[in-house]
Amino acid sequence: MKSSREHLLSRRGFCLCCVGGAAYAAGAGWLTPREAFAEARGLVSLIKDSAATSPIATHRLRDNISVLEGSGGNIAVLTGPDGKVLIDAGISVSRPRLTKALEALGADPVTHLVNTHWHFDHADGNAWLNAAGAKIIAHANTRKYLSEVQRVEDWDYNFLPLASGGIPGEVFDKEHSLKLNGATIGLKYYGPAHTDSDISVTFAEANVVHVGDTFWNGIYPFIDYSTGGSIDGSIAACDASLAATNDDTIIIPGHGKPVSNKAELREFRDMLATVRDNVAKLKKQGMSRDEAVAAKPSAAFDVKWGQFVIDPGFFTRLVYEGV
Repeated sequence: MKSSREHLLSRRGFCLCCVGGAAYAAGAGWLTPREAFAEARGLVSLIKDSAATSPIATHRLRDNISVLEGSGGNIAVLTGPDGKVLIDAGISVSRPRLTKALEALGADPVTHLVNTHWHFDHADGNAWLNAAGAKIIAHANTRKYLSEVQRVEDWDYNFLPLASGGIPGEVFDKEHSLKLNGATIGLKYYGPAHTDSDISVTFAEANVVHVGDTFWNGIYPFIDYSTGGSIDGSIAACDASLAATNDDTIIIPGHGKPVSNKAELREFRDMLATVRDNVAKLKKQGMSRDEAVAAKPSAAFDVKWGQFVIDPGFFTRLVYEGV
């Protein structure tokens, strides 16, 4: 029988969700998001420990494209005679379960890996996938961040550079395209959004797009100001994705329910814009960050969006920093 923690992880499949489970494993019971973040030191290690036991769920889409949920961010997989193409790598301790999930999709080896951005829950598995034969492609800023020590203040954590095999070998600045397994795959840079390394990955013929952490489906997002994140840029990224999709497009978010659509992305975008405007108004009135949090500018959205790791207060503080 699955534990409640395993069930939570299998449903959400994203690294920060493990904060709650990790805190549970470390203590006597569930912590609030604020208490979990207060654990600070060792938090990422606890997340990795949780990922080591989280099940991997496979969601089959169309045109040989699937989504693997359960190791950090949602991972897209395109299969075919040119080998498996992965969009994001998850957390390396998930390797045994990811390997089984990939084998279940066919015998073709992994030949290509695209990182949607640099965060460890999307790129920690780079090295083992490269050793298995994957050529790694990403935005230039992703390679920069993975090559150096990076401190994420909101996690109180210093990320060491990846081993040389995990560093993307091919990078681009604005756009890049691939033709693999009969699919035209378009990579496009968003500019500063969740970070300043975010890209979208579009499978043109299948009308499927992976938008990385510019979209958190049904939950408040994290914005990483440590590496160029921006609330305005996050909204602009949503606008760009909305303009590039239609009602038949399958949209893969970085976190949350892994199979989504334009209507859900638009709802996410409108939530971001409304909370941004509410917080900006309070800040313009001279309210401090804590006063703005107490004013509950996200109240209209909290029941739906604020029930997970990034709670309403934490999200308000993130937005306050960027307006």
